Amino acid sequence: MTPTDAATTSRAGARYGDPGFVLHATSPVIEHQLRHRSVRAFLPAPVTEEELRAVVAAASSASTSSNLQAWSVVAVTDPERKRRLSDLAARQQFIVQAPLFLVWVADLDRNHRLAERHGKPLDATVYLESTLLAVIDTALAAQNAVVALESLGLGSVFVGAVRNHPEEFAAELGLPPHTAAVFGLAVGHPDPAEDADTKPRLPQSAVLHRETYDAGRADTDLPAYDERLAAYNRAHGLTGAWSERVLGRLAGAADLAGRDTLRDSLERRRLPSR
Repeated sequence: MTPTDAATTSRAGARYGDPGFVLHATSPVIEHQLRHRSVRAFLPAPVTEEELRAVVAAASSASTSSNLQAWSVVAVTDPERKRRLSDLAARQQFIVQAPLFLVWVADLDRNHRLAERHGKPLDATVYLESTLLAVIDTALAAQNAVVALESLGLGSVFVGAVRNHPEEFAAELGLPPHTAAVFGLAVGHPDPAEDADTKPRLPQSAVLHRETYDAGRADTDLPAYDERLAAYNRAHGLTGAWSERVLGRLAGAADLAGRDTLRDSLERRRLPSR
């Protein structure tokens, strides 16, 4: 650990939208992570094959439950395929613009193929735990990939809208049964002209509990956070605060953009939730 310098203090303060927030312990990795932001505007320069290999190597280095490594990733660069995937994912144009679109897949089919080759049962995969394990493995791998690609000067944004039409996504990508696309990741060189910055996160008082969960303490600073995020949004031509976003996004089934039927889609993809 090294003392926090002025630049790191500024980045830590930006992460929470609080200039008074100071880190007294840091590292190059933490400093790198504090700079993270979603990128939705990309330059046309391609992501090289060597960069892709490095990012996947970092993803493969993530923790995995029982070393099952229950994930796969599909790298999409074909413009027409990206356009079709964009149409399925709420027509978000940055998917088309990004030179690389990674689709992260919870993959239990590899295990099924292994069991079939060895003539062994695989009955535990019908339980929710196995599907949840695969989704967690996928998320851990993808987050490792994001840290890695940012260290290479690339940027990205996660795309949850791949779950709006999971069966159509699976058909477009030729996914086998026992798999599902969990999210996409648009990747490329960030366009410096994009109007975006480090978005403030919830204060540590809202997420860090000591010994036991303290809901009252956790909610104390939410009004101040709403003000900080609203100020960030105004500065970037957006509206609203965090509380409004949460209540609007989770109000009802209609706000899930078709994902309220995800359980049925997973059943058809042979990823049941017993």
